[in-house]
Amino acid sequence: MISPAPIYLDYAATTPLDSRVADRLRDVQSSAYFNPASNHIAGRQSARVVAEAATSLGALINVDPASIIWTSGATESNNLAILGAAKQRAHCGRHLVTMRTEHKAVVDVFRALEKTGFEVTWLSPGPEGQLDPETFEAALRDDTQLVSIMKINNETGVVQDIEAIGRICRARNILFHVDAAQAVGKVPVDVSALQVDMMSMTAHKFYGPKGIGALCVANGTALEPQMFGGGQQKRMRPGTLPVDLIAGLGTAATVAAQCIDDDLCKLVMLKDRLWSGIRGIDGVRLNGPEQGGYPGILNVSVEDIEGESLLLALEPLCVATGSACNSQSQEPSYVLRALGLSDQEAQSAIRFSFGRQTTVEDIDFAISAYRSAVSKLRSLAPGIAA
Repeated sequence: MISPAPIYLDYAATTPLDSRVADRLRDVQSSAYFNPASNHIAGRQSARVVAEAATSLGALINVDPASIIWTSGATESNNLAILGAAKQRAHCGRHLVTMRTEHKAVVDVFRALEKTGFEVTWLSPGPEGQLDPETFEAALRDDTQLVSIMKINNETGVVQDIEAIGRICRARNILFHVDAAQAVGKVPVDVSALQVDMMSMTAHKFYGPKGIGALCVANGTALEPQMFGGGQQKRMRPGTLPVDLIAGLGTAATVAAQCIDDDLCKLVMLKDRLWSGIRGIDGVRLNGPEQGGYPGILNVSVEDIEGESLLLALEPLCVATGSACNSQSQEPSYVLRALGLSDQEAQSAIRFSFGRQTTVEDIDFAISAYRSAVSKLRSLAPGIAA
């Protein structure tokens, strides 16, 4: 029996490779796949490819290309930023601030720092997921030296007021790091306007290749290296640069700059269509803001249904019960629990996320599949009306 073709609505986990990015990868692999640190004509050719990619990314997010440190992805960028800054500035204080709803690649880094003597204040969001700037400012102390708040939440699409938080941090000489893995290439990001000291990103969240990301580090911000080896990248992140992957990220940035407005308009339409199609189901609730969130993510819970069963009933629809990085755990989402959901509500959550290649037909299939799956599972549960 031939399995039905998957319908992919899990863009928050990873995005398909854009065809223009794939073409660029093949071109660089065949013509400039050399070590950009080598001081000969082939090495200089590859170094130019790297420089061009930095210029493209810099233009997308309004930073000096010289501030870009290439990494393997947002997880490494988050580790380098948080560990590197906290250790470098320990003499300024050992108090750090973050949110309970951050990605695991931030949460677990702060937990590791707690074990080495740093004190972390874990802020809780409001009912719809936003952090109130006044609540944030009240949590700061004289010995606060580092803050990390994500731009767009990967499970709910909640958008934080990074500009307001940045102003508060800048006024108090506190380093500010932003995990922007779900934001760069998807929504307009102006690092200079946001007053951010460090920003993490990864190519595979905006139609680029896996295995390459970046950390923007503002001029004058010192980090303690977390890796050691050669002298590449100001010694902050040594290692031979993957020229093809970097070129792919640069092309993805160029494409994003051209498509971002059209992409967002399409996502608003798709999210409104999906939510309109399922919001009438008895017991369905939206996890996140009704207005103002990132339109590429819709997270919903439903009463009397278990999430894993619902996920299986939705195949061939490719959706998620939470963050892909935590998908093997049977525990309810800590992000949704922080929003006040019960274990049952959190475990029944499904995250739909869509993007550039999603069609109206995909959304209509998702509406039909979700309504059908909920009805079927309720009919099988004793004492539950369909």
